Amino acid sequence: MTVKIGEKAPEFKTKAFHNNEVKLISSSDYLGKWVVLFFYPADFTFICPTELGELANSYETLQKMGAEVLSISTDTEFVHKAWHDNSVTIKKIKFPMVADPTGKICRDYGTYIDEEGLSLRGTFVIDPDGILKAYELHDNSIGRSVQELIRKVQAAQFVKEHKGEVCPVEWKPGSKTLKPGLELVGKI
Repeated sequence: MTVKIGEKAPEFKTKAFHNNEVKLISSSDYLGKWVVLFFYPADFTFICPTELGELANSYETLQKMGAEVLSISTDTEFVHKAWHDNSVTIKKIKFPMVADPTGKICRDYGTYIDEEGLSLRGTFVIDPDGILKAYELHDNSIGRSVQELIRKVQAAQFVKEHKGEVCPVEWKPGSKTLKPGLELVGKI
């Protein structure tokens, strides 16, 4: 794993299928926004459309939070288009579907499976300054929770805006936070 929490996220420049076009995109295009990188194994698979469909359903919510979503697999932009054109679920996607056929982005983020040429399921939350705030990796047989992803972005945003406060387990907007200090030691 080459990425570390609290450090700059690896930069990339590649092609993506977005809004029925192939576009050249760069991670630097998203500086100033929260970014969710959503790595998945491959198009035309089984768990992936369930995750990406749910992410598509929640995309507007994430955008209202100031977050952009990029899905990433080792497929080409042409395979992304073919999947988009042939799947009712994938047709709902409005965010860029990033092509990483060489696996470079996946390697940089530590999701690449050398023996398979595919990515693990990995989710990375990056702040507007390009700093990695959270990530999770899953075995490819385990789907992720988009609602938990939204909660993580909300918590990361709260902590960035409210220096000195932290979000405890199951924190949601409006819930009580904590201010770490000696007065809390042994009282929680």
